[in-house]
Amino acid sequence: MEFLFSPLFSSSSGNALYISAGGVQILVDAGGTGAQMEAALKAISVDAGTLDAILITHEHSDHIKSAGTLSRKYDIPIYANPATWRAMDSKVGNISEKNRKLFNQSFYIKEMLVEPFSIPHDAADPVCYAVSHGGVKLASLTDLGHATKRLLSKLEGASVVLLEANHDEHMLKNGSYPQYLKQRILSTHGHLSNVMAARAAHELVMLGVKGIMLAHLSEQNNTPEAAYQEVSEYLKKNGIEVGRHVALNVLKKECDALVYHIGGSV
Repeated sequence: MEFLFSPLFSSSSGNALYISAGGVQILVDAGGTGAQMEAALKAISVDAGTLDAILITHEHSDHIKSAGTLSRKYDIPIYANPATWRAMDSKVGNISEKNRKLFNQSFYIKEMLVEPFSIPHDAADPVCYAVSHGGVKLASLTDLGHATKRLLSKLEGASVVLLEANHDEHMLKNGSYPQYLKQRILSTHGHLSNVMAARAAHELVMLGVKGIMLAHLSEQNNTPEAAYQEVSEYLKKNGIEVGRHVALNVLKKECDALVYHIGGSV
């Protein structure tokens, strides 16, 4: 059975990733409004009411904005670890007990394996997810201040990794953000820069990852061209040819209703 995915939103203002495999349909995060999420799903011919689950990485608003709305309207379970649930409880509104799914380790949704991995970010207990079915693994690695070799090793052999390339350091340091916010973003629990994403991308390719999508770009402190250039040039300097050894793409804020599968997009 096909493994499909579609990045619906990917930016500092909203994030959501649709995945379908083994007859299971999930969202990783729901960072748009309810109307935006429904419209984005409709654009890829998916009815929000057919979703099996919403997985939450952490409690920041650009990841949970419509989780509660969608859960109540369509009776969708929400999965998050205990600390994230405590941090987001008052933000998502009343969720029925049967749809409050807590985990402390890997779990299955029907035949889909979901592996959460802790990441360094300024939230209660943030995670990234690797989702596997039928020998295919997809991982979303965003909202982290640094990427350790140990964390990246968890994604060994993934078919595709959505990798944060949040900011260009020069643009951020010389931009209009207040100093405290610049320091937060640049911290080890903030966000990956283009340079850090390039190093992580190299490590991932060495671990057998065949496709990398640069994600969660800042609208003010980065450009798709800058992110792509930084990562592709670093890979080239290290003997990795984009298009031959690895596929490299950059996600836009709103991702053009593209549905990807292993081997391309439809």
